[in-house]
Amino acid sequence: MRPNDLALLRTPGVPTVSPDGRMVVVAVARPDPEADEYRSQLWAVPTDASAPARPLTTGHQDSAPAFSPDGRWLAYLSAEPGGGPQIWLLPTAGGAPRRLTEQHLGAGAPVWSPDSRRVAYTARVPEHGRYGTVDGVGPGAEPPRLITTLQYRRDAVGFLSDRRSQVFVLALPEDFDDDTAPLPEEFQVTTGDADCVDVTWRPDGAELAFVSARHPRADRDLVRDVYTVRPDGSGLRKVTSSRGDCAFPAYDRTGGQLYVTAVPDLGADGVDFVARQSVPCRVDAASGTLEPLLDAELEHRGDETPATVLVDGAVLVGVQRRGAVELVRVPLDGGVPEPLVDGPFTVRSFAAAGGVVVAVVAHDRSAGELIAISPGRRRLLTAFGRRLGETGRVHRMRELTASAPDGYPVHGWVTTPPGPGPHPVLLTIHGGPFAQYGWSLFDETQVYVSAGYAVVQCNPRGSSGYGSAHGRAIRGGFGGLDAADVLAFLDAALEEPELDADRVGIMGGSYGGYLTALLIGRTSRFAAAISERAFLDPVSFVGSSDIGWLFPDEYLGTDPDRLATQSALANAGSITTPTLVIHSEEDWRCPVEQGARLYVELKRRGVPSELLLFPGEGHELTRSGRPAHRLARFEHVLRWWARWLPTAQNPGAGSAELVEAVASEPAALGAGEDGPDAVEPPGAEPLTVRATRVD
Repeated sequence: MRPNDLALLRTPGVPTVSPDGRMVVVAVARPDPEADEYRSQLWAVPTDASAPARPLTTGHQDSAPAFSPDGRWLAYLSAEPGGGPQIWLLPTAGGAPRRLTEQHLGAGAPVWSPDSRRVAYTARVPEHGRYGTVDGVGPGAEPPRLITTLQYRRDAVGFLSDRRSQVFVLALPEDFDDDTAPLPEEFQVTTGDADCVDVTWRPDGAELAFVSARHPRADRDLVRDVYTVRPDGSGLRKVTSSRGDCAFPAYDRTGGQLYVTAVPDLGADGVDFVARQSVPCRVDAASGTLEPLLDAELEHRGDETPATVLVDGAVLVGVQRRGAVELVRVPLDGGVPEPLVDGPFTVRSFAAAGGVVVAVVAHDRSAGELIAISPGRRRLLTAFGRRLGETGRVHRMRELTASAPDGYPVHGWVTTPPGPGPHPVLLTIHGGPFAQYGWSLFDETQVYVSAGYAVVQCNPRGSSGYGSAHGRAIRGGFGGLDAADVLAFLDAALEEPELDADRVGIMGGSYGGYLTALLIGRTSRFAAAISERAFLDPVSFVGSSDIGWLFPDEYLGTDPDRLATQSALANAGSITTPTLVIHSEEDWRCPVEQGARLYVELKRRGVPSELLLFPGEGHELTRSGRPAHRLARFEHVLRWWARWLPTAQNPGAGSAELVEAVASEPAALGAGEDGPDAVEPPGAEPLTVRATRVD
């Protein structure tokens, strides 16, 4: 995979299944490098695989489709260039779509009422005079903000208190065919200085449930509760009484029970979030405490479905397990959970209706394909990853388990280029730290391998997917067990003859950027390093990061001496490794001062170093930044490695020459390798689920 292969990536979103189970609709997103933006359209495919997927809409950015319970309508979000998403309505029997909302900052995903006559959603409501609500008043002319809270901004969102998220209800037009009739007015159900999210309907349509933080200590903890309110805004009440973080409420068929995805207990102060795992929970719809349906010490939800999905007396959940995300059916009556999709896959999202479960399943050569699961049958429905796979530049991961110095098993992967070695090595470290590398197409790994590097990546202690004890093991000891695990895994991988143990680079982002900087302050074994969007100094992080008010305290502790031993900047004076520092100018998660301080420290001492800054980007640059910026980042990363770790595919050259070489499709980059079909999994058989061949 080359940097400009980003244009071939196709990533399915969250599917919706028609009430009769015959059709599934999903949004498929793709980068558009020429326009420097992302495009997304809705695709439809029958769940019996009787026809290939076909495009359903041609909008600029269409997403979040939702079939109405009666099957007559498909609601979805659509955004025009430069505008926020709005809810549109498409008749399934045929006809033109119609826009339903006009929210100034855009509307959230539509949620149908049981009678298919109303739609609920959430939307951020801007304070008058801000965010373009008054013509001629730009951001620089707005009045000053008086900040009185700790949680006042969020990366990728911005300031919060002057644009709170509220619940809205919208009735459908009485006569949809009359496109001259005015649309019914949107009704704002909730008010107040607290975000309201994850709205859902009670089965009788007389009540809405949503999630919010409205308790007295809401600014100083992470607790979120489930609330209910009538569609006319009356009868607001709190349902849950716990110290947990609730999300995605869903009523059972009777309306007497609510099921949520929650971290059941955040401790006495409501901030004990370190490696606390989210699981499906039950709570009485009148009021009560959370009752976990899975053991939160062992299981952790890892899918991206923005709902708690109930079907046929069970809840469906994607569970993280050793780099995979498995789809599990958890009976509501306490029965034994049943895996529906397991093995080397990542279940990204899913939906169910009409006796069919449809899941978006990724693996190491596809960002996601749709499979339909019905009793006794599994069907592969799509081939969105085929174009990228046909390039022959997508490489398979190989599992490896190493032993840390204390004997603890460290699990991870090695991905090597085709052809004989030994290949120079890139040790990459994920962010989080409570996150995981796993079985999914990772564009960064693929680009580096195609450039001639063997990529080594693992899930050290502190990662998710191995139980909460594994994740909490580094609490108060950043740079201890985690650093030992990473180096032990690297040493085990370097025993393979295809890897060149004398030519190794190290790189990582966020927490991975921290561990990168920490390790090069302890050893000179690496030829060069890249520290990206990193958390480097816990002291200044407290006053500058959106999560600084609690992250260092909970993960590293508050003792000054202990903080110093865990700070990557505290030992930066020992770094002699050539280092490229990458940061985004609008990163509020790991603010730019973190990276800038590391760069200046190295530059002052004459260590070969560079600082690469991206304007207009936040913490998610590598995942959702502008396509032109993602491409430029790859070009600079390959340029840096070509300087310090040249390969035949990525030779040492000047910046301009390398960028030209990367863009010119040289035969050496993946030439001669058989192009795998991107819809196949890592095994030899076509997509296999629970040892059942997929048709």
